[in-house]
Amino acid sequence: MTTTPNPIRIALADDHALLRQGIAALLADQPDMRLVVEASTGLEAVEKFRTHRPDLMLMDLQMPGMNGIDAMIAIRGEFPDARFIVLTTYAGDVQIVRALKAGARAYLLKSLLHRELLDTIRAVHAGQRRIPPEVAAELALHAGDDALTAREIEVLRLIAEGSANKIVADRLSITEETVKAHVKNILSKLDANDRTHAVTIALKRGIIEL
Repeated sequence: MTTTPNPIRIALADDHALLRQGIAALLADQPDMRLVVEASTGLEAVEKFRTHRPDLMLMDLQMPGMNGIDAMIAIRGEFPDARFIVLTTYAGDVQIVRALKAGARAYLLKSLLHRELLDTIRAVHAGQRRIPPEVAAELALHAGDDALTAREIEVLRLIAEGSANKIVADRLSITEETVKAHVKNILSKLDANDRTHAVTIALKRGIIEL
């Protein structure tokens, strides 16, 4: 196989070795692409980007230590023109918005990689942005929703850990009545039936992570 004179230089950050191997095999067959470096953590992604300066980086969101969003923010702090394609299993709207704000040019669900990765890489390298229909639909679905406040997210995280109102109140140094008021607001904003339902919705949308 002959490569083109200036192949797209690609970095890959994902903590799953099997996924990295699959992507490497996919890219190896493309004459206009070259995988220059791999990373398995967010911190490693920052270091490898700094060393190799790829044309774009494929970035997983969920990695040990520093996550993909923080890694993108750190890299763009040094290299404002850095281009990223986010690889994820999550279609949650809050997660998507965070990734786009952090500098993602494209958002690709891992279930669609074989079908869409190569076209997405070429599009992003050409200066385009790519959001798959499934992801765009999720964004549109919640476009008019009231966002949870930082304190409401704190309360929801503690609820997700199984904490009762009293424990939440103690941990956040607020009264139980205030916790109840926050829970009421959370249920309303998420259109949830109860606390468990609220946690399920928040996990699906990427508002909180366990």
